[in-house]
Amino acid sequence: MKLLHRFGYYLGGFAIGLVILALFLNGRGVSCEYNYGPEGRVLKSIRTKTLTFSAESEALIASKAIDTASISYILKEGDVNFSKSEPRKEPCGVYYITGTTKDQQNLSFYVENCDSIATLQSIQILN
Repeated sequence: MKLLHRFGYYLGGFAIGLVILALFLNGRGVSCEYNYGPEGRVLKSIRTKTLTFSAESEALIASKAIDTASISYILKEGDVNFSKSEPRKEPCGVYYITGTTKDQQNLSFYVENCDSIATLQSIQILN
């Protein structure tokens, strides 16, 4: 078999495979995130839910010591400290998240992660 024929069979099979893969994954909301570790999964789970704030958190936000953009940034780029978290707490797991904002402000907060809602329990400014 000539090299050109082999190349043609390869491209034909590759094209059929791509079509089957596109049909299989169509409409499933599959994402190709780079972070598949437990920390990345927890942060993504919290980000995809409706985020509510406790009275303490709302007071800190209202005093303009911190803004919601900083909170969103830390929920994307922050670190989950599993030793201070309670992921198996019933009915909702509580996670301790730390991070640095773009303004170089160190923050940490506890987030209660339920099935359909995530609640920001407390915020601490670590600077």
